[in-house]
This record gives sequence, C-alpha cells and structure tokens, in this order.
Amino acid sequence: MYTASFSPPLIFRNPHLQTVLSSSKLRLFRGLSAKTIAQPKILDAGRGIRLSGVLSAPPKRPVKGIVILIHGWEGSAESTYCVRTADALNRNGYSVFRLNLRDHGGNHHMNEGLFYASLLDEVHRAVSQAAGLAGDVPAFMVGFSLGGNFALRVALRCRSEPIENLRHVYCISPVLDPQKATVRIDSIDYIRWYFMKKWRHSLVRKQSFFPRRYDFSQLLVKTSIGDLTDALLERYSQFSSMKAYFTSYTLVDDALQDLPLPTTLLTAADDPIIPVEDFRQLRLNSRTELSIQQYGGHNGYIEGFSLRSWYETRIVSLFDGLAI
Repeated sequence: MYTASFSPPLIFRNPHLQTVLSSSKLRLFRGLSAKTIAQPKILDAGRGIRLSGVLSAPPKRPVKGIVILIHGWEGSAESTYCVRTADALNRNGYSVFRLNLRDHGGNHHMNEGLFYASLLDEVHRAVSQAAGLAGDVPAFMVGFSLGGNFALRVALRCRSEPIENLRHVYCISPVLDPQKATVRIDSIDYIRWYFMKKWRHSLVRKQSFFPRRYDFSQLLVKTSIGDLTDALLERYSQFSSMKAYFTSYTLVDDALQDLPLPTTLLTAADDPIIPVEDFRQLRLNSRTELSIQQYGGHNGYIEGFSLRSWYETRIVSLFDGLAI
C-alpha cells in the first residue's frame, strides 16, 4: 500500500539516482529564489555545550511561523536538501533555523566531546531555544535521515519537557534501526565511500582541535562504517558494544506509539538505506501519519528536471494549514 502520489518521470525512478541527487550541489542552481540573508547563531545547549545554526527570515513580514531543520549524519545546515527546503519555506512566509548537530557544519571546535547519535539532551535544548527565535509564532520541525530520528526523539521528549509552540514534526527518510542502516550502507560501495570520506574528514578535523585528547590514526584505516563505529566506541565512549549504542536511538515497533505531537513520516519503498519493513511494523497513534511512497530513494523525491523535491510544497501546504 502506498499513500499520496509521488510519481516521477521514468528516468528519475532509479533509487540511487534519487539518493545522489538529494545532496547534489546541482540542485542549488535550479529553482532557488534570490539568496535569503542568513544569520549564524550559536545556541547554549546546556552543560557547557554549544551548537551552531543558521537563521533565515522571509522577505516579507509578519512571519507565519518558524521551522527548525535537522540535517542527516555528516550533513550540515548547508546540505542541499536543507538549503532547498529552507528556501521554499522562506519564500512562503516562514522563518527557518537550520541546526548543525555537534561536530557538523564546521563546529568541531565548539565542544570537546565527540558527536554520538545518542546525544538527545543537547538537541532537545537547542530545538527548544530555536522555537522562540522568531517570537510568539507557531514552530515546526523537519528532520532528514538521522535528523529525522533526532526529531522523533525530541518529539517523544516533549511528553515530559514540552516545547510549547511546537505544532508538527515532519520526518523525511528517518532512520529507525541504525544497525540495519549501517549494514545497508556498508553493502553499497558508493554510499559507503561517500560516508567514510566525510566521516574521516570530520575526525581529522576534530583531532586537529583537540590533539591531546584524540588520536584517530589507527581508526582511520578502517574501511567500513561498522568497523570504524566499533573501534571508535571501544576507544572513546562508555558504550559496552556497538549493539548497545545503536539500541540507544533505535525507534522500531511501538517506540513511536506515544508520540504527543502531530507527526508525519515520509519514506520510500525503494530507499537503499532504510528498510521499508521497519515502517510497516510500526504501531502508531492517530496523531501520526505514515506516508510510504513507491519511489524516492533516500531523502530524494526529486520530481524531474526542475530538481525540486516533491516534499517541499507538501511541507509548506501542511504547515500553512496549522499556522493559523
């Protein structure tokens, strides 16, 4: 069963093409409006942790709301899919804050500790602050891939620590089972190469700022995401195993059953990284909409030669109905 109606031209139906185009810089030259003025922001995430981001406002005021975007692993606020989504939202009257997770977007120097996907507290605090950057307006959150996983966990945390003006959470290709995703990444050469290249660069950058604490020389020779993750956790974390680490942010079966906020999950049956079966096995409440598309790859949903992502207009339309 598939919901909605994403049906790209035949030439764009290959899931690997969709996945590659999602982050391609070619899309930054097609269909974007004049560049909106973006202001860098530093957020205090508590306990001495600082996270960076970029705030952009629509050309006309007043704003309809503010949208917090959370990029995927080894992405950033400048990732193509974040920039394009922010542009669509800005053009339609929304302020947008694009958050950089720890050790992403060039903020490696800001915190001595390494990034782990288990670091939910600081992301929840950052989102809570970002939700107020445009004043007393509705807030929305959009997460991509690992950022979608973070967005879901932030929403779950809102049961005990609510973000008062947060109205809706929209997750695109969210990671539900990181162990399965890691195995899939390692099984596809170009995807493994892409992430290994970016991760190695990130670790080298981190070591350059904290040379007395980190020496990744023996880790950087690892050739797979799984092996490097295992070695990094063993040397620099308190996790007893890779399984324990992945379990700390796994969201399967009934993990999302108690989501307190209206939420949309968008995934593709042909996603080469995230198994669609994990979504079909979810137990969800009436506040959560699951949209499974036949095509789209990972984070792609490219409509055609315009290189626009199908979800851009859908997000704007959805938020417009809630920002009243």
